[in-house]
Amino acid sequence: MLEALLDRRRSCRGFRPELLPQALIERILVMAQRTPSWTNSQPWQVELLSGPALERFRAALHAHAAGGAAPTPDIPFPRAYRGVYRERRRETGFGLYGALGIAREDMAARNRQALENFRLFGAPHLALVTTEEALGTYGAVDCGGYVATFMLAAEALGVASIAQAAIAGHAGFVRQQLGLPVERQLVCGIAFGRADPDHPANALRTGRAALAEAVTWRDD
Repeated sequence: MLEALLDRRRSCRGFRPELLPQALIERILVMAQRTPSWTNSQPWQVELLSGPALERFRAALHAHAAGGAAPTPDIPFPRAYRGVYRERRRETGFGLYGALGIAREDMAARNRQALENFRLFGAPHLALVTTEEALGTYGAVDCGGYVATFMLAAEALGVASIAQAAIAGHAGFVRQQLGLPVERQLVCGIAFGRADPDHPANALRTGRAALAEAVTWRDD
């Protein structure tokens, strides 16, 4: 069952607009709450936006990002993508552009697609995952586990999702919009809802490295 879920789950970049039943969302949240954490601290706190609240936030966030606002992440973004990490990142990006019919040299179209992150790809729901600043790296790691569990729980219930670091790049703006306390650090957003099967972006399938690239066995 878990193996099938892991194989099936994909990052959704095109959603249908209809809202999910609250009971269904609560089932996802209840399952995600079982995520293991360091000393069972459960550092995640989730802001869940739907309906008019989400539409106001979506419009404001997109305008903010489209206006060229400088990033203000709570947690530093990667300093560099080097070697194989750069190759994998480029492969994913070019795969997405290919699915959407965007030429590599068409920077205007690429920028428009990047801004779709701030429209949340049309998702009808958004979970913003935050951690306690004092818990440092381990709080963020635990929240990463929460994000994975949330997305697998959603997939198990027929709900599509995508984790969005792009939103965390504007943590200062998000905090201002929602009145979040300064001790809560924004880890990422999770946009979720029903996938649009006809959206070309949802044709993208990314690969995974072979075990030999990720695992070093030491048993003698």
